[in-house]
Amino acid sequence: MDIYRYMKKFNQIDNVRLKLLALWAMHVTGRRYIGVFFDPVLACNLRCKMCYFSDEKKRKELKGIMTAQQVKHVSEAFFSRAVKVQIGCGAEPTLYKAVPDIIKEAKKQKVPYVSITTNANLLTEELVKSYLEAGLDEFTISMHGVTKDIYEYFMTNADYDTFCRVLNLISEAKRKYNFKLRINYTINEKNLEDLNNLFNVFGDINIDILQLRPIENIGDAEYNNYDRSALVDRYDDVIDKVKQEAISRNITCLAPSMQQVMSPKQTKGSSIISALAYCYVSPEFYWKSDFNKESDTFATYSKRTGLAKQIFKMIFKSTEKLDEYSKHLNYEIN
Repeated sequence: MDIYRYMKKFNQIDNVRLKLLALWAMHVTGRRYIGVFFDPVLACNLRCKMCYFSDEKKRKELKGIMTAQQVKHVSEAFFSRAVKVQIGCGAEPTLYKAVPDIIKEAKKQKVPYVSITTNANLLTEELVKSYLEAGLDEFTISMHGVTKDIYEYFMTNADYDTFCRVLNLISEAKRKYNFKLRINYTINEKNLEDLNNLFNVFGDINIDILQLRPIENIGDAEYNNYDRSALVDRYDDVIDKVKQEAISRNITCLAPSMQQVMSPKQTKGSSIISALAYCYVSPEFYWKSDFNKESDTFATYSKRTGLAKQIFKMIFKSTEKLDEYSKHLNYEIN
């Protein structure tokens, strides 16, 4: 399944009410539409400056690891309605030894697209092979600098040489396995220009998707300059050049326009759909605060809370009310 082609087509629908109607129809007919973002362990080997794992107090609050039984319940509760399962969201999934079991569970439930989001510093050839043979569809690699100095400055405790070696290893694996390689780059005023070096440094890496995302406040972090106005004068020039090079290399590029960065509510409603389809699961939290981790499933919770009715009512809400749901930054998909 080409999930990015699907996203692009859906984003091209201008009418948010039509999107909500489509979502409601998928919900009531039992179709897949949710994205499950799964942190099986709440820990990380790095202390990236833009992440809450750089904050000692927050780090102490993040505890927990999934048992095999819990993974099984998550699979049974959510995966049959998932169009995508992403392993790793706010923590580092390669610290969890049973990642291949999660991938196999997702494929057993016929999830069309399974990805893992990782800083890649703990990946080995054996781990890469085990993930791919379990059925992984995508490696998403987080990086916050292209050159060694910027990369190691923002990704505290990471090793640039190890990162480059693993990127090459994953790229080489594409000769044997059918999967996508995605790079996620979080932009701030200090690493924006480093993007100009991207294809000079990593031009030989077989990248399929490139996501460029301005920094957001996701909690206490060492680097906390969230003033996007500092990016305005330079952003379009850098991003447009990277986009054009990506397109020439047949790389799907996900990047918000400056208008979307500065005025996120002036969108086509994709952020509302993203919020409704977003399902986060961790050892501490399952989707909703009133979700019963022991007995609930997506179906039982939806029925108990009247989720279908809630979605249907949203179709007729005022634009002002719908704007309240626009919390996710939208992307242009090229």
